[in-house]
Amino acid sequence: MKLTISRDALAAALDRVGRVVETRNTIPILSNVRLVARPPEQAAANGGTSNGTIAVTGTDLDMEAISTAEAEVVAPGETTLPAKMASDFVRKLPAGAKVELADDGERGKLTIKSGRSRISVNTLPSGDFPDLSAGDFSNSFALPASALLNMLDRVSFAISSEETRYYLNGIYLHVAQSEDGPALRVVATDGHRLAQHQVQAPQGTENLPGVIVPRKAVGEIARLLKPLGEESVRLEVSTTKLRLTAGVTTLTTKLIDGTFPDYGRVVPSGNDKVAALDKEALGEAVGRVSTVSNERGRAVKFSFAPPEQASGTDGVANGARGALTLTVQNPDMGNATDELEAAYDAEPLDIGFNASYVAEILAAVPGARVQMAMADAGAPCLITSEADGAGSLFVLMPMRV
Repeated sequence: MKLTISRDALAAALDRVGRVVETRNTIPILSNVRLVARPPEQAAANGGTSNGTIAVTGTDLDMEAISTAEAEVVAPGETTLPAKMASDFVRKLPAGAKVELADDGERGKLTIKSGRSRISVNTLPSGDFPDLSAGDFSNSFALPASALLNMLDRVSFAISSEETRYYLNGIYLHVAQSEDGPALRVVATDGHRLAQHQVQAPQGTENLPGVIVPRKAVGEIARLLKPLGEESVRLEVSTTKLRLTAGVTTLTTKLIDGTFPDYGRVVPSGNDKVAALDKEALGEAVGRVSTVSNERGRAVKFSFAPPEQASGTDGVANGARGALTLTVQNPDMGNATDELEAAYDAEPLDIGFNASYVAEILAAVPGARVQMAMADAGAPCLITSEADGAGSLFVLMPMRV
């Protein structure tokens, strides 16, 4: 194998697949990436350029990422080399430099050379590298990268990290019926909070199986989507695998083999005590009072008052709209209160929430104002955006305060 490639293109390809690679493992080849250099005629057949391409692959046996880049291929071939070493060396070369990769016919060695810099790297046979890309996918559909990224950002914070409930360690992707017809929906929950977001189901999602995408794959997919903007990406889904094709990178991941719970049962529908608040003001107030909260519990008391009971102090709650008073009492640290205006016209209600959970939900809620719909101090709270068609809802379990 012998080829020349720009330092920037090679560094980008190594970076895109590098996070999939587990550097600490008992199988040496899993610390490597596979390089496959294709000559011009093969590159063109695979959608590449007339100069040839190099495909860089990394895997941890649960997930595989393949990224391609244009290269001047003199002699085709394939090999594997240590991912971290190769990435570190290439990244430290001058931007815009040309890099030459060659095995020079020496078995088990690959030379990486740029200008006066060169290293000789020990390689492992490409034939020993595992392949996750095989298999059929029952569904294939396209979405703008920004839309898919928005879906993941809305719910990923609620993924559970509790390994015993492994079926909650990811995002549930499925098609659900909504008022506007079939919707592509993602859901995540850890038992304390639930996040849901949906968009109109694109063509190709008919009979889509409900699948659970693992946390690590969700993070890698989001990282690949960020620079693509409105560019279209493709998702392929089967009952065991999901494949994303985004730009020059293809990521294939195994899915979590489990049954996601019937989340619809915990989404409240009859909460009649509704408060509308400015999202930024609420987030700032919760942040202020939580500075004296217990680090373990992070409990904040939310006291909602209707217009006739609003204090009107300092012009914050003018007595015409209602008020929300936030209170934290910590015997070891002290007390804190904060008050802000709320559009609330129901009987008074005191309810407690975890400050960290509230902050994470507010960061995910679209729009400038939020609605909190409650039933009583012991029932889950439904949090939505006042913006029409936002497609998101959040459920937060209360705490004792």
